[in-house]
Amino acid sequence: MDQLWTEKYRPKKLEDVINQKHIVERLKAWVKAKTLPNMLFAGPPGVGKTTVALCLAYELFGEYWKENFQETNASDERGIDVVRGRIKEFAQIKPLGSDFKIIFLDESDALTPEAQQALRRTMERFSGVCRFILSCNYSSRLIEPIQSRTAVFRFKELADEHVAEYMNRIVKGEEIKVSENGVKTIAEVSKGDLRLATNVLQATAVSGKEVSKESVYDVVSKARPEDIKDMLSFALNGKFVDARKKLYDMLIKQGLSGEDIIKEIHSQVFDLDVTEEKKLKLLEHIGEFEFRLNQGGSPEIQIEALLAQFLKK
Repeated sequence: MDQLWTEKYRPKKLEDVINQKHIVERLKAWVKAKTLPNMLFAGPPGVGKTTVALCLAYELFGEYWKENFQETNASDERGIDVVRGRIKEFAQIKPLGSDFKIIFLDESDALTPEAQQALRRTMERFSGVCRFILSCNYSSRLIEPIQSRTAVFRFKELADEHVAEYMNRIVKGEEIKVSENGVKTIAEVSKGDLRLATNVLQATAVSGKEVSKESVYDVVSKARPEDIKDMLSFALNGKFVDARKKLYDMLIKQGLSGEDIIKEIHSQVFDLDVTEEKKLKLLEHIGEFEFRLNQGGSPEIQIEALLAQFLKK
């Protein structure tokens, strides 16, 4: 296990990318034509944006992909200097064995407005020998002149079955011992993020134990749904002392953060056996107390106060 599984099992071909078929089919046509437009990859983390960019480089450039592909993370270098320096310098170098090369700018929505304006000019100046692939979580944070100069590809959040499909590839490749609910639990806690799911699987497997629901939750340190359900059930039935005891068990014995607990409360509130009107009121309170936690409030006091709202009819 000396190699990160996120890299070891990263797809090398577009056809191996999990889901995202609406994007892969369009890109295959561009690869077949041996050309690319400037592109904008938008979507949540861990759904394959960087992987697809690398697959394009592998398939277009073959053995020269490293010479013709540059990856820069804009969250590390977000000022105008990175555009005028590293990006511009690479764009000026002649492509090797191809008519163009690719600059992949990850987390491009982190660039400052000034850097985005400089990037727009660079994209125009070197359009003949360089293609830009911009990756972001929120395309609305990019200036309109950049958006209008790119073909936009919106990546979908992956469903649990797609995450499980990818996890089973790794399980088969590494010959890991996995229980029936182990992969299912990883898919649930990763919420469509393949990178997170892969790291959780590797962290769980490295202990030598069977990958099970219990071992996964020990690794991710997230609130177990059944614990939250028990706590809310106590509160709704007027057993505040029992609800408070369950809360302290999660905060102290399990070492969970208040933010993790309140997020799981939000997930479980929709399944509560209460009226829709009551759910709406509870959602308002959850949002209010989650904000207080983010502003530095005490997890014990704030979540206890939230549980008190569950007792009110």
